[in-house]
Amino acid sequence: MRENARVAADFKGDYQELVDEISELLGVPATLENRDFELIAFGAYDSEGELDPTALDPVRTRSILTRRSTATVRAWFEGFGITRATGPVRIPPSPEAGVYRGRICLPVRHRGVVLGYVWLLDGDPGPTDAQLAAAMEVAGRIGALLADEAEAGAGLSRELRAVLTAEPGWQQDMAVAELRTALGPRADGPLTLVCVAPWPSPDPDDAPAARTIPHATALCTLPWGASEQSLALLVRLRATEVTAPALAAAGRLLKEAEAARGGRRGGAGSGAGVPALGNAARGAGARTAAAGFAGAVGGGGGAGCAAGVGDARIGLAELGAVWQEAAAATRAALAEPRFGPVAEWARIGPYRLLTALPPRAAHDPVVGPLLSPAHRELARTAEVYLDCAGQAARTAAELGIHRQTLYYRLSRVEQLTGLDLDDGEDRLLLHMALKRARL
Repeated sequence: MRENARVAADFKGDYQELVDEISELLGVPATLENRDFELIAFGAYDSEGELDPTALDPVRTRSILTRRSTATVRAWFEGFGITRATGPVRIPPSPEAGVYRGRICLPVRHRGVVLGYVWLLDGDPGPTDAQLAAAMEVAGRIGALLADEAEAGAGLSRELRAVLTAEPGWQQDMAVAELRTALGPRADGPLTLVCVAPWPSPDPDDAPAARTIPHATALCTLPWGASEQSLALLVRLRATEVTAPALAAAGRLLKEAEAARGGRRGGAGSGAGVPALGNAARGAGARTAAAGFAGAVGGGGGAGCAAGVGDARIGLAELGAVWQEAAAATRAALAEPRFGPVAEWARIGPYRLLTALPPRAAHDPVVGPLLSPAHRELARTAEVYLDCAGQAARTAAELGIHRQTLYYRLSRVEQLTGLDLDDGEDRLLLHMALKRARL
């Protein structure tokens, strides 16, 4: 794992130095983006020592502020052949596209593969051929650095996945030791995990680079349900009680997932992108009934996704437990919209216990008949009644029905299940079964 230790270095600083070198060399601002048009570094060079206001056209401004370009901008630039180019490509200004200054694109390649682009603002007179040749030499060094980072990131991804999938015991201990070696000093501070599911692709290359997410250290994909994927992100924190970096990272990943999922909906079948709950609905018996109930009362994330954040720990020793918490919080957010779109393990209440129950515990045979699609309204009535602590007036107001209608429905619930809603343990069983069915 010695080759992965390079990832502990500050790649960002290396990129910034190289971009500044190009800016100084050519006397114009330079911007470095990866091949997915995610911002890596930018230079604000000006001969007077001040930023040239004309350098900030809308496209460059957005790239710097949001750290990425839109799909439209990307398609427009790629239309000039930059993905195939091996030398500088001049792109004229296009005010209607928000590009007020002409660009020079230096493709960043390594062993023939394009890994990114250096963008220069063109002028009159522009850089000489000799200057551009020197800048391309620097771009080649950037390409080698990007390749090193990609290799190190792939190693971290494998090691993080090994930790999160290993059986407790010596296998997990060995995986943790390997990850600790790769991370170096970053393995010793406060850490937590973010789970995003369902994630639209099993390929980590389809996820944002960990470098582009503040405080992120490593990421990997893991199975989610029968046929979906989830994304695990390891996040460094300043303190175990300060979760803001993890919440921000989760929000960023949700935007990425939704954007990717939206791009696939047009060609996907009606089942594409549905959370694992949708797969359960294809089962039989009580599992089918539970899935039908969850859909009826609004459980699940539809075609969307949700994120969960586990409790922070110091170091890597309990990373497996943190992942279980993050995944459980994600399931709670998918089941209960009030928790989402980002749920913290510490804030999901009884779902901390419900998510730990084995699958069979979700389908108590007594409650099964109530979970059938034919009794959706009765199930919803029972759940709201129990959520309202058995207060009839509050329940009727919440459901928008007359109190006598409520009493009738509750009597039907008792007939179907054989439970006595005046009995505390029966009410507990029913409440747990209804909540667990959402998962």
